[in-house]
Amino acid sequence: MDEISALTRRRILITRTPGRASELATLLQNDGAVILSIPTIEIVPPESFMALDEALAHLDDFDWVVFTSVHAVEVFGERRKSESVPKKIAVIGPATARAVEKIGMRVSLLPPRYIAESLAESLAPHAKGASVLLIRAAEARDVLPATLLRAGTRLTVVDAYRNRIPEESIPRLRELFGSPVDYPDVITFTSASTARNLKTLLDAARIALPIGIGLASIGPITSQAIRDLGLEPTVEADESTIPALAQAIVRYFGRRST
Repeated sequence: MDEISALTRRRILITRTPGRASELATLLQNDGAVILSIPTIEIVPPESFMALDEALAHLDDFDWVVFTSVHAVEVFGERRKSESVPKKIAVIGPATARAVEKIGMRVSLLPPRYIAESLAESLAPHAKGASVLLIRAAEARDVLPATLLRAGTRLTVVDAYRNRIPEESIPRLRELFGSPVDYPDVITFTSASTARNLKTLLDAARIALPIGIGLASIGPITSQAIRDLGLEPTVEADESTIPALAQAIVRYFGRRST
């Protein structure tokens, strides 16, 4: 059996937000998988857009604008009122770079690894004395701002959105895990939050994660979050991208079928 047919009829649970699940779902469906989509994370507006709007009103004052997600770019595009564009833009990965290009801007820095640690390391040499605007989620890790501050950056951090746990996913999880015949073969995690939030939702539903279900992680930060929950990732993508995650899942089932 080749790698493409190895996914046929495999049930794969996607935990991304509904608006972000389609790329991974399409890649896996093209290889024959049955997609189950139950979001463990939902994107909602920040408590206030005041700080973001104030920063965007003075966009010309910043040497760098940093985006750590596609949604941060999209909110930037929606909230920007003037024709000003950032002098230089740094992004966390290729999907975010594509989002920047989609709104007509050019990326100046893309790190070699698509995680906050690599972005911080790549941007730090340019940071001393520079004015940097970091646009991100309200609940983001502090590794990037901490590194930039140590490097001597004049840093402004603003929230573009918040991540919320969708309580409406609880009954859907109860139904999915109500019978072994309905269990997914693999659960995918595209961020640390999707892993932590699934555990929170399962606890609320009074469900213990059944043994034997594969756990597919998009990268080392997400894998560590899974381990922090007392679990072990079965699959980890070679790079922190959706296509790499899909390829890793295909390889996993290809090995199992040989």
